[in-house]
Parts: sequence; C-alpha cells; structure tokens
Amino acid sequence: MSTVTLSQREMKRRRKLGADYVAPSPYTLKNALEKGDLFTKLSIVVFGLGNFVHKQYLKGLIFLASEVLFIIFMATAGVKNLSLLPSLGGREASSGWVDGKYVHIAGDNSVIILLYGVCTVVLCIAFVLWWSLVIRSAYKAQVLGGGKDRRAPSFMDDIHTLLDAKANQLLLFLPLAGILIFTVLPLIFMISMAFTSYDHNHLVIFKWVGLENFKAVFSNSGSIVSGRLFLSVLLWTLVWAFFATFLNFFCGLFLAMVINRKTTYGKNVWRAIFSMSIAVPQFVSLLVMHQMLQPSGAINRLLMNWGWIDQALPFFTNATWARVTVIIINLWVGIPYTIMQVTGILQNIPAELYEAAKIDGANWWQTFTKITMPYIFFVLTPYLITTFTGNVNNFNVIYLLTRGDPGVVGESAGKTDLLITWLYKLTVDRSDYNLGAVIGIMTFIVLAVVSLITYRNSGSYKNEEGFR
Repeated sequence: MSTVTLSQREMKRRRKLGADYVAPSPYTLKNALEKGDLFTKLSIVVFGLGNFVHKQYLKGLIFLASEVLFIIFMATAGVKNLSLLPSLGGREASSGWVDGKYVHIAGDNSVIILLYGVCTVVLCIAFVLWWSLVIRSAYKAQVLGGGKDRRAPSFMDDIHTLLDAKANQLLLFLPLAGILIFTVLPLIFMISMAFTSYDHNHLVIFKWVGLENFKAVFSNSGSIVSGRLFLSVLLWTLVWAFFATFLNFFCGLFLAMVINRKTTYGKNVWRAIFSMSIAVPQFVSLLVMHQMLQPSGAINRLLMNWGWIDQALPFFTNATWARVTVIIINLWVGIPYTIMQVTGILQNIPAELYEAAKIDGANWWQTFTKITMPYIFFVLTPYLITTFTGNVNNFNVIYLLTRGDPGVVGESAGKTDLLITWLYKLTVDRSDYNLGAVIGIMTFIVLAVVSLITYRNSGSYKNEEGFR
C-alpha cells in the first residue's frame, strides 16, 4: 500500500514539474556500494582504482593524489590538531637555562588550536564528501564502460560535459567555495567560541565551558551580561529595525507617488535632489549630524540664539530622545533609496490595470489598496526582508551617531545599542569574545526566523509566476 502511495506521489510531482523534471541519477553511493564490482568497492580504500581499471587514468591519478595528500596532512598535522581540540591546550609559556643558554619556550595558544582544529574537522567532512564522489565516479565508469563496444568517458569528455551540460555547476563552484571558505568556516569558528572561556581574563589559554556563556546571557547572574540586559537590547533592536524599515518604506513610497503624479512639475529635478543625498557618503552624513546635535552643537546653539529653548536639547543624552533621534536621522539616510526603488516599480505597473479600475468606478483609495500596494509588496517583499535584516545589523547609524549612548554605569550596553553594536563592544572594547559569540548566534537565530517566516508567507514566494 505504501509503495502505491509513494508511486502516486512521485507521478504527481513529475506532472507538476512538467518539463522541469529531472530524473534522479542512477550513480548514487547506495547503488555503488550495493551493485559495484570488486574494483569499485576497492576504490573505497584505494581512490581511483575503479577509474584506472576502466582506463580513466588522469581522473584516477587525481583521486589517488588527493587521498595521498590527505593522508600526509593528517599524519603531519591533522591528527595533532584533532588531538589538541578537546583540551584546547594548557601548556604555559616558560623560560629558563638549557645547556648553558637562557631560552624562552612558547606555550600553547588556544585560539590557534581552535582555528586549526575547526579547519581540520571541516577538511575531514569535505574529504568524506570527496570519498563519496570517488566511489560514485568508479561506479559510473563501471556502468558506462562495462561492455565490448562501450567505454567510460575520458577526462576530456568530462571537461566538455562540465563546459556544456553542467556549466551551471562550474559557474557556481567558485561562489560556493567562496561562501564556504569566507562565510561558513568563520561562522563555525565563531560559534565554537561561544562554548569556551575566551574572555579578557583568558586571552591565550582557555577551555571549553559548554553552555555556561548562554546561561550567563539568559540569566541575571552575569556581571557583564544578563538576561534582563539581553532582552532590553533585543527588544530595542527589533523596534529600531521595524521603524527604520517601514517608516523609510512608507515615507519613501508617499514621496515617490507624489513625484510620479501627472500634475507634479519638475519630476527629474525632484528625483535629482534626492539622488544627491545618496551621493554623499553615509559615513560623512552621520558624523556631521553627530556633531550638529551635540549639546554644544550647531542645532542647539542656533535654537538658543533664537530664544526657542533655554537649555540644550538632550538629543544623545536622554534615552528616549536618543532613540527617536536615530530613527529620524535614519529617515534622511534611507528615504532616497526607497524613492528610487518605488519609482521604478510605479512606472512598470501595467497601465491596463488602472484603466480597468477606472472603468469599474474605483476611487483613488481603492486603486491604491487593490492595485498599487499589492503590486509593490509583491515586488519588494524580498527587498523589505533584506532591509529589515540590514537594519538589525545597522552598525553605522547607531555607532557613528550615539556610540550606543546614553550608557548605564556597570552595564556593557547602552540604551541605543543594537545587538551588533553590543557585540562589537564585547569583543573589540572588552575582549569578551565568548559572550560576543553568543550574541552573534542569537542575532543569527532572530534574523533567520523572522526572514524565513516572512518570506514563506509572502506573495513573492507563493506565486512566483506573476502578480495576480
């Protein structure tokens, strides 16, 4: 019964995919282990043996060389790296007299041990995947070269296939390798730090501490971080990201629609004015605003000279004022980008939709809510998600304007600190890399959950074929 049901599901899936259906490859690891001949199974131990037997000499030599190089690496460094990983070292640096000479004996460095250990583990995982490829390649050579008039594809045949039928795999290899090396590997290294005692008191030698750092972050027993402080920073981060994303979006949408109206004159001039604010580096704009809004800055001096205020406004010295200030300044920085995005979309909404709505007697509000907004949300949902993610990690605006201030004595995070700026302070300023790693992990989890839930429930995901 289950076989019939599974077959029906498979047939339904194939009909749904239609021309896009691709049959699964028969050269799987399971088939290779079950149906492979003696030489294919011996390739489990001696890489490339099955390829050599079927005259794929160059491919077999590459496989064999990779195995030899891996064995040499493990014998010379890999085994040592893995053996030190559980303890992270413990030998202190020392000095003394040896054979009449005063020498310095270097101790262990837990950071180097952790880095080399993580790299070795990742390399071992990559080698297992490579081992699977070797076995499957040997089985493929067995199947394709298993007759009198049949031969396994040569190395040049594989090159031509890679440049033609599998060109997509070739083009994606370098970006994928770059992501794995420069993103995934450092991420694993950072996650590993969250389970160690790598802080300002243990910068050279540290140990594994399990979930102690997570307990410190989520409880109120920590001296540097606490559950109350974490929730406070997390809540402000989400509030900031929400207002920084949607105020920019709706204000930019309003201005773009005003500029795009037929009765608005000088459309190009208005768009050029907003484009000029983009041309000024954000770094410069934020530093200028930081100076202007100081208690003795230009804004406060000007207002006091005019007699509008008696004392300086607390733009950055009061928590509420500081939070509102950074949100408003972010509008100045972000609205021009939204105007450019929305303008392009407004000019590409099919005119027949508006004509049909006009014939049906729809007013401007009905046209806006039934045509303009759904179309804009359909196109811009991925952009809004990435913007929200960027605002959660918006280091520049917060750090260049307030440095996270106003701060509270005894706490490691200020009232305007986001998770990302708090992480920066914990690592760069305080050298508490373990706690910073915990904050980094929690930031990733929050962003992943919000982004996935939002995108999977959007029209852009559910209806990729087009706007209805």
